[in-house]
Amino acid sequence: MQTRSLALGAFGAFAFAATTSAAVITFSQQNVWSAYAAFQNLTVVTEDFNSFSDGFYASATGSVGGIDWTGSAAGGIYVQSGLFSTNNPTSLTFNFSPGVQAVAGNFFGTDISFNAVPSLVQVTLADGTSTILLANGPADFSGFFSTGAAISSLTVTAASGSTVYPTVDNLYFAVPIPAPGAAALIGLAAVATRRRRDVA
Repeated sequence: MQTRSLALGAFGAFAFAATTSAAVITFSQQNVWSAYAAFQNLTVVTEDFNSFSDGFYASATGSVGGIDWTGSAAGGIYVQSGLFSTNNPTSLTFNFSPGVQAVAGNFFGTDISFNAVPSLVQVTLADGTSTILLANGPADFSGFFSTGAAISSLTVTAASGSTVYPTVDNLYFAVPIPAPGAAALIGLAAVATRRRRDVA
């Protein structure tokens, strides 16, 4: 068995850019997800995985925009040229701390040599919300926005007619923009605290 298959049922095609499931909105277009985040007064930060050296990792961790994440898979992780994938053809899971209100990514499948393979890719959140796309490469996108509980994890699986590895090019998070007034108050509080220490 090559390191680095899933039985699939029939899946329907979705014509809409966004659909809702419980308290989670799913998106299939990056510009719509980004516009929705901006409308919610959030800014988008990107984990592009370029800080990782090529090679095998038992698991991997990172942090961007105040979001700590961990990536794991049975058999480990493999990174090549900023592409984050599994070492075996199995599911790839990301856990987020703290949980996030909005997450998205470029999700697709690759062969053992990291060549993009047309694949059915399923992205599933911890609460069971999922979306399925026919992905051809790094430009393919899925996004989520929770209007309720925070999103604590995301799992990616990929399948085609041959051995395929779920792969992520970028993860996107929409995070709050600090209000200018709040930043100023924090600065004033720090100054006041320092003055009290100087007086004592």
